[in-house]
Amino acid sequence: MSTDYTKVFQDTAAVEKYETVTYAPDSYASQINQRQRDYLRTLVRREFGPRAPVQHDFACGTGRAIRTLHGLVREAHGYDTSAEMMAKAAEVGSHAEWHRVAVDGPVPEPVEAGYPAIVTMFRLLLNVDEAIRDRALAFAAKALPEAAAGILVIENHGNAGSLRHLRARRHRDDRWFAELSHEQVEKLLERHGFEMVERRGFSMITPSLHGNPLARVADAAVRRMPGTDGYAVNVLYTARRIHA
Repeated sequence: MSTDYTKVFQDTAAVEKYETVTYAPDSYASQINQRQRDYLRTLVRREFGPRAPVQHDFACGTGRAIRTLHGLVREAHGYDTSAEMMAKAAEVGSHAEWHRVAVDGPVPEPVEAGYPAIVTMFRLLLNVDEAIRDRALAFAAKALPEAAAGILVIENHGNAGSLRHLRARRHRDDRWFAELSHEQVEKLLERHGFEMVERRGFSMITPSLHGNPLARVADAAVRRMPGTDGYAVNVLYTARRIHA
């Protein structure tokens, strides 16, 4: 598990690579992002109807989750430790107010922007330690003090119960092969007064299989089968506050 993940994207070259290589057209990450976009936009319409929520995107990076919900929120706020990431977010057309937060210390304060709200948290939890996970969920709890306040959507892009686990076993010393189980995510949510209300998987295959046409066809077929979300590599969890 990497403990300095937040330092990686203080470098402009790393930020540029993340935006243009990791998320290049038709890449593994960009394909998942498109599926997540369709899901999130449907989720927001279903949950909030005509009452557009405020978006608080914690660890916003280059603003991908913010761009996903353009036109469906009444305002968006991005929070990140990296000024370089937020500068790139603005450059590529993410519309939000940007808030730089400290790497450690007190739990950051969400902007007071009213309710309902949606808190999004993508590509953060997997590669940071437990203290940073708890700090991030404590932020979400501040932004969503009660069930009626809105919803939280968090991503796990390294599910320990997926095919990725087989590769991770051979790379125990590799910082990029951290794993996070559904049980760990549920316990994290429970510690901060959240209850999971929905889980959705977005890829059954690993990046190494993305270039294999047969694997991609199989992935598309299996993802649509009921009960397969628990085995997906990339998973989104939707949660609602149940107690303070």
